[in-house]
Parts: sequence; C-alpha cells; structure tokens
Amino acid sequence: MDQSPNQFRQWPTPLRWVPEVLRVGRQRLRTQARMMISAMLVGIVAGVGAIGFYLATQLIEHAALGAICGYEPAVRPAGETVPSWMPATAATFRPWLLLVVPTVGGLLSGWLVYTFAPEAEGHGTDAVIDSYHRKDGVIRPRVPFIKTIASALTLGSGGSGGREGPIAQIGAGFGSILGNLLGMQPAEKRVVLAAGMGAGIAAIFRAPLAGALFAAEVLYWSPEFEPEVIIPAGMASVVSYCTFALYSGWKPLFAIPADLSFTNPWQLGPYTILALWVVLLSMLYTRSFYGFTRWFHRLAIAPHFKPALGALATGAVGLGLYYAFGAESDLRRNEVLSVLSFGYGGLQQAISDGSVAGAGVLLAIALGKILTTGLTIGSGGSGGVFGPSVVIGGCAGGALGIVLSNWWPGLALNPASFAIVGMAGFFAAAAKTPFSTIVIVSEMTGGYQLLLPALWVCMLAFLLSDTQSIYSSQVENRSSSPAHQGSFLQHLLGDAVVGQYFKAGALPAMLRPSDPLATVLERMNQANITVLPVVDDQQRLLGVVNLEEVHYASQSATLPPLVLAADLMRGNVTPLQADDPLERAQQLFVENDLLALPLVNDLDERQVIGMVRRFDIANAFVRRLQGQGFAANNQTPGVRG
Repeated sequence: MDQSPNQFRQWPTPLRWVPEVLRVGRQRLRTQARMMISAMLVGIVAGVGAIGFYLATQLIEHAALGAICGYEPAVRPAGETVPSWMPATAATFRPWLLLVVPTVGGLLSGWLVYTFAPEAEGHGTDAVIDSYHRKDGVIRPRVPFIKTIASALTLGSGGSGGREGPIAQIGAGFGSILGNLLGMQPAEKRVVLAAGMGAGIAAIFRAPLAGALFAAEVLYWSPEFEPEVIIPAGMASVVSYCTFALYSGWKPLFAIPADLSFTNPWQLGPYTILALWVVLLSMLYTRSFYGFTRWFHRLAIAPHFKPALGALATGAVGLGLYYAFGAESDLRRNEVLSVLSFGYGGLQQAISDGSVAGAGVLLAIALGKILTTGLTIGSGGSGGVFGPSVVIGGCAGGALGIVLSNWWPGLALNPASFAIVGMAGFFAAAAKTPFSTIVIVSEMTGGYQLLLPALWVCMLAFLLSDTQSIYSSQVENRSSSPAHQGSFLQHLLGDAVVGQYFKAGALPAMLRPSDPLATVLERMNQANITVLPVVDDQQRLLGVVNLEEVHYASQSATLPPLVLAADLMRGNVTPLQADDPLERAQQLFVENDLLALPLVNDLDERQVIGMVRRFDIANAFVRRLQGQGFAANNQTPGVRG
C-alpha cells in the first residue's frame, strides 16, 4: 500500500521523542535517586563493616584461641584470607584453657551488651527482622557498634556462632541511621534497613545475589517475598560484595571437588532421604536453641553473667569432643573443635574429603554444633545462626552421604555433594528461606552443578518442616506484618466513606463556649459519649470538649464553678466529612487522640451535622472483613442527639 509524504509526516520523529524521553527519565530519576544512592551508601558501609568485623574476629581468635590456648585450625576455608602479618601460633595446645578463654570472652561480651545495648544480644538478623515488622525500621545508632565488639569477643574467644548476624545488623543499623538523617518515611526506612541486612550477607559470604534474595525472603516464614526490598537490596549487595572482595579476594568461601555433578535421576531417592534427615535435625536445632534461650532467661542471675555461663558450657562440649575423638591427630582435632567459634575448617574438610573424618565424627560435629550454638547465643552471647547452620547441615549431610554411598555403591554417590546440598537443605528448613538458601550455598561454594538436587532437597525440606523457625521475629505473610497492616486495611476498605454508614437524624448534643462545667457534665451524661462539639450560634464547629479534661477540672475543689466549656475546649481538631474515606477517618482518630470526632458539612462552613465514634469505624472494618459490606438501612448512625 502506497504512503504519501504527508502520511509519513504525521508520525512522531525521533527529535520529537527526545524531550519526552528526557522528561520521563528525569521524573523517574528524581523519584528513585534517593533510594538508589541510599542503597549504595549502605552497601559501602556494610562492606567496610564486614572487613573491620572480619579482621576483629581474626585478631581476637588468634590472640585467644591461638596464643593462649595453642589452638590453630589445621584446615581453613579456601576463600578465607589470613593476613600475612598474622603468623601461625607456636604455643603448645592446652585443652583445659578451652574452659577458661570462652568464659572470659562471654563475660566481657555480656557486660558490654547488657550495660549499653541489651537489644544487641543473640543473633542480629532476628533483631533486624523485628525492627522491620514492628519498629518502623528503626535501630538505635549504638547497636551496630556494640554488636560488632560483642560478637568479635564472643566468636573470637570460641563461642559458637556466625559472622552474618552481626554484619547484617551493622548494615541494617546504618540503613536505619541514614533513613533518619534523610527524613525518610517508615516504609522507606524499612526498605533501606532490609537492604543493609542483605548487603551484610552478600559481603561476608561472597554472595551478592543471595544477599538480595535473602533480605526479601527471610522476613516471612511462608513462601512470600517482600518485593519492594529486592531492587535496593540488590544494589546494596553488589556494592558491599565488591567492597569486601577488594580485601578478601574474589574466590568463593569454600573450595569443592571438581568432579561434582548430577547426571543420574535415580540419585533423587538418596537426596530425598537427605531432605528428611535435615528436616529432623532442623527441628532439633530450632527447639533446642529456643529451649536454651528460655532456660537462660528464667535463670535467676544477672543477665551480664549468663553469656559467660553459656560460653563455659560451650567450652566443656568442645573439650569433651576433643578427648572423645580429637586427641589422636592435629587434623582430627581441627575437625571436632569445629563445634567452637565459626567451625568452617571442619566443614571445608567435610566437603574436600569427608571420608577422612568418617560418618561418626561428622555426625558428632553436627550434633555438637547444635548444642554449642544454643548454649552460646541462647545465653545472650552475640553471633549469627546461619554460619553454624551451614556447618551442621554440611557435616550431617556428609555423614549421611558416606553411609548411603556404602549402601548404594552403584549410584556413585559423592559424600561431598551431600555435604553441599545438606548445607542448603538444613537452613531452608530451619530458616524457611528455600530460594535464597539455594543461591547462597551455590555462591559460597561455586557448586552450581548441584543446583538441581539442591532445589529438590530445599523444596522438600521447606514443605516437610514445621512452622518453628530459627528466626522468631518472622511473620507468616505480608498481611500478618504490622508494617503492612495499614495498606491491607486501605485495600480492604476500598472506596468506603463515612457517609455510607452514617444515618442522618437529630443533631447531636452540643455545647456553647459559655456553658458552665455543670452543663457540660449533664450533656455528656445524656449523650453517653466522651466527646462533645463546641459550636457558635450558627452551629459552626469551634472545638471539642473531651471527658478527660472534664474529669480533671471536676476534681478540683475550687475550679468547677468558674470553669466554662471554652476553658476546656480543644480548638485544633480536624473534623470528619461525609465523603472522607474510612482509612482517612482512622488516621484522624489517631492524630486527634479522641474516641469521637465531629462530622461537618464541609471544611469551610464547618457546620456540625453529627458525631462519629471510633467504634463505628472499627465496626465498619469488621463488617467489611466478614464480607457484609455496608447496608445503610441497617447501620447504627454516628451519634445522634
């Protein structure tokens, strides 16, 4: 079909597109710029904080466990950087000091936390989740600093825990500080807080994609994500990972054998057994952890000393396992003492060649780590719970892999594969984070060839596990979160307005400014309401009188005869209108701090036509929730005179 030149001129030309594209781009950039810049700043701080905390734990570990106890791990994770200026210890190993050094570390940590920031106790990720849901994304500025020092003392001296909890709280704490400085709304503060948490995970585990997913997934124990968190958390995670990797290098945290693969679908049978195995262990982990927490909370001693008691018991477990399994060689000692501190050396050995340790030793490490983590952090010690979880899941998975490879040699099962997949499956069941856990273990190990069995095991582990999570502050879903109740209420009420259920009738009881206190009391008794409007001769609203002020005035022995309604009146009250949405009415009740508000014809004339009680709004919400809608003929009116 032929086109004339005039027809072509009617089409937009590229030169006409450019201004519109630039205008839309500038508008979008203005709305997103603050969040993008905030996410990148949080990422930088999380990365630098991870470097500082990483060095602090290494220094204290070298001084406490190395120079004093004489314990130096024989095997370390392949990606763990040891500063060249930190030489290997030459001290003789003295096992009995494993009772003393962790106790001193727990004592110092307990004094620091409970003196300056009690909310820094325990595992920091849970505190961040609680702040997201219940505290509008606010963390006290001192908490990240106290958490850093206390966690370094706890973990460096032998307490069982992970680095991720403190780092998550450092990143989230800075996000909270930044949100306050920039005057962000609570919804924005929560997003920046969660982005900081993800950035901390991304840095310490060299897992940027997992950090973004973890921040959005860990907030709920159901399969639900926080969508507005993912993009800022992704940006913060990339920046924090790059910042930390400039110091630590770009290799994954753990090295794995090169021959790991999944090429036989019949192996899904043994992997199903692995899923059942990690579900049972995760239930033992969560229940023992919170069992120890409750026991220590009930213990009738000052909280400052409880972490020391937990650390003493932790050292006793490590000492017992040493004499039971580890006295014969340095390698075996390295394995069984993985129940102390981070424990990554024993996990690296299980991944590299778990058959050297044997199934019995790996199982002892897994069960011992469950015990020491509950004792250390449940007593109020400071540290994370993800690090111990990967050690427990990896060692338990490796132990099962050794057993199953002997039972079914024809399937050519590799115990190292079971160790890696066990890491993912165990935490997916314990923390209810199946998708981010798959990614985080893959990035920590570089074991992407095991994505299929990891997906299978994590999905089964999540579905078969119960609702008990290692993170007690998680909620079921967005509708259960206090952070989102306002938006869900607004969605539920939709376009409902006050006038839909207010039935016009006789005017409510009103006061004049010159009415004495006796008249005010009489009108309140007759109207059976705690708030009365004060109006002029044209019934225009001047203010309201609240029962609380009336009560205070009536208690005085000399004032009542002299008090008038004008003296008791609050004049800065915003009234309701018939076309106000119910969600707006709820906000006005909160802002005015009253149980009833005047209903006026409009905000210019302000003529009072009724009173609306807070109870009416709550009743309307309940009816909407039950699907009854608003039937005007059956509604109780606001308050009529």
